[in-house]
Amino acid sequence: MIGYYIHHHGSGHRMRASSICAALDTPVTALSSAPIAPGAPFADSVSLARDDRGSSPENPTADDALHWAPVHDVGLRTRMSRIASWVDETHPSLLVVDVSVEVAAFVRLLGVPVVVIAMPGERTDPAHHLGYRLADHIVAAWPQAMYDPEWLREFAHKTTFVGGISRFDGRAPAGGPDSARPRILVLSGAGGTAATLADVRRCAHRHRGYRWQALGVPGAPWVNDPWPELCGADVVVSDAGQNSVAEIAAARRPAIVIAQPRPFGEQEATADALARGGLAVTVPHWPELNRWPALLDRALALGGERWVRWQTAGAATRAAAVIDSLAKRAESVT
Repeated sequence: MIGYYIHHHGSGHRMRASSICAALDTPVTALSSAPIAPGAPFADSVSLARDDRGSSPENPTADDALHWAPVHDVGLRTRMSRIASWVDETHPSLLVVDVSVEVAAFVRLLGVPVVVIAMPGERTDPAHHLGYRLADHIVAAWPQAMYDPEWLREFAHKTTFVGGISRFDGRAPAGGPDSARPRILVLSGAGGTAATLADVRRCAHRHRGYRWQALGVPGAPWVNDPWPELCGADVVVSDAGQNSVAEIAAARRPAIVIAQPRPFGEQEATADALARGGLAVTVPHWPELNRWPALLDRALALGGERWVRWQTAGAATRAAAVIDSLAKRAESVT
């Protein structure tokens, strides 16, 4: 049995876990504070208490040694106790952590090997360094040729770059652009964006030569399966979250990528990698109205074929192969 800890923020961690676990041979138990969707590829699941409900957490970083471990927090105590009980009952061969330094360190202290999913950005703080140092292996869900951060090179001997993991990998294209008026899809994941439906409507009013559609941004509809809309867009406007980028890459669509503020410069690092590699047009914030035609022309000229370099094809399978191999190795020594 493998355990897989899934962070509750947004939906990207859950999507990535589902993609990887669908390709695993070893049964998986999901551990998360987020709800696990029916039909997810897990043999079992463990619901964990939230540890961020208090209004005034006390010393949550343990004097900058960790990221989130507030003292006297009932939720933290309850969730860690539940994880320890599950480990004691199940004897997992390893735990995949996406993502939490505290969970990785805690489970490793229980004697369980840990696989950590790396995150982009400047992960040089003591807590991240501890998590990566404790990890038996690190999986980076992007191509090394496109983004090879210096801080991760210390752990190169135990890091596998698998490419961008998309839930749409292997799915047939759902049609394509079919109008003389270019269709612009403004797409946001559950992690949040600074853009709003009002921003998109202002663009649609000013630039009537394009058809504008918004999904996931505040005030706009949410769809669980945006694949048809992705494939039908002439240009996708998106944040720089790992799942958003991987989904655009899988659809091979021209894109304008807008990095959203995230801890440790996560999205800025991804956007910089995309810009350097010539995969997408990137901007630091929602553009002024008069800039859109030039940006859209640049994205259309760039096209979407270079997205093959993000290596989404087979990425989840490559991650699963690494995890299965480590699980079998751990089982052989127990």
